[in-house]
Amino acid sequence: MLSRRLLLALAALLIASPAVAQDKSIVVASTTSTQDSGLFGHLLPIFKQKTGIDVKVVAQGTGQALDTGRRGDADVVLVHAKSAEEKFMSEGFGVKRYPVMYNDFVLIGPMSDPAGIKGSKDIVAALKAIKAKSAPFISRGDKSGTHIAEINLWKAAGIDIEKEMSAKTLGDWYKAIGQGMGAALNTASASNAYVLTDRGTWLAFKNRGELGIAVEGDKQLFNQYGVMLVNPAKHASVKKELGQLFVDWLVSPEGQSAIAGYKIGGEQLFYPNAGDTGA
Repeated sequence: MLSRRLLLALAALLIASPAVAQDKSIVVASTTSTQDSGLFGHLLPIFKQKTGIDVKVVAQGTGQALDTGRRGDADVVLVHAKSAEEKFMSEGFGVKRYPVMYNDFVLIGPMSDPAGIKGSKDIVAALKAIKAKSAPFISRGDKSGTHIAEINLWKAAGIDIEKEMSAKTLGDWYKAIGQGMGAALNTASASNAYVLTDRGTWLAFKNRGELGIAVEGDKQLFNQYGVMLVNPAKHASVKKELGQLFVDWLVSPEGQSAIAGYKIGGEQLFYPNAGDTGA
């Protein structure tokens, strides 16, 4: 006959087991673009149906998402700033970086086009014109992948925006709001300003007002995404098996097909390229 102590232990185990079984979830720190574009809303139900794993997304700018990974508050990081991702890896916070997909950035602007750049495919010339005419420009200003890309594009145009901001020589045409892509687009819509965005978020954005695409198609507007499992050697709390399953699925033929299958109005938002090892 079982002792009372053993019966109590078995009862406790039975009560705890469902809770343990239900804890089949991971946290992914990713960009506002993957969230705001609706991509995760498309991908995650497919992944859960296949694996039973719940994915909780923390949508932040790339810099913040990488810091979330550094703190061990995420199991996987999916972002879009290769230089920042390589720094994350060199510091030992990631196990391996995998290219996942790409899209491109577009420069959005008001239909009135005060800088006279609409239809251009030269982002450097467009930014020079915006500054020369002090046309209103909204920057995310949040150290996100998009913000990093924007700063680098200004530098390519021979303009050190950050230095001029610090010196307070820019004037009030340039506003850094320190918020995500959706907020930056809303601010640009409300103020008829130019703004750099990833194409996916733009296609999903509803509050366009008088805004439209001003510049697209420049090779400098290429936007690559990478995914990394947070290093469990740095943080024992990382769910390495479940996290790696998500990474492996994203770069698998099935995951890549799911990424390619996400469209808005018949237009594909992201292009899978896990096979491009140099991306």
